[in-house]
Amino acid sequence: MDAVAERNMAAMREAYATLVSGDLDACVEMLTPDFVANLPGLPEPIRSRDVWRMGAEAMLKGFPDLEIEVEHMAAEGDQLAVRARFRGTHKGEFNGVAATGRSVDFWSVEYYRFVDGKVAEEWVAPDMGNLMQQITAE
Repeated sequence: MDAVAERNMAAMREAYATLVSGDLDACVEMLTPDFVANLPGLPEPIRSRDVWRMGAEAMLKGFPDLEIEVEHMAAEGDQLAVRARFRGTHKGEFNGVAATGRSVDFWSVEYYRFVDGKVAEEWVAPDMGNLMQQITAE
């Protein structure tokens, strides 16, 4: 594996740890100023660190004890792929669903492009159907 790929893998692990710690200012600094998010269901990419921050805030509000386990990570040059497992307790409102106190466990497949050690673009595909079922099931 080349040095750039190794640096990017270390940066991604640091980004996950920083997200879980709740330091969103530091997280945003790990994104390039022209950061692009490609999200399922949206016809166009979102070009905004602020939108990324809003999504992260919503996740941490809903699941303040969020844990992220990297199950697999592979990188080559400026490209990085991750399969991650997210766990937490639904202690706050999330996507319009009031706190249930339920534990959640869901996965996400994520792909990143780095520029100079920062995330420039992401394609994330979290298993939102599974997550929402866990917090809305009767």
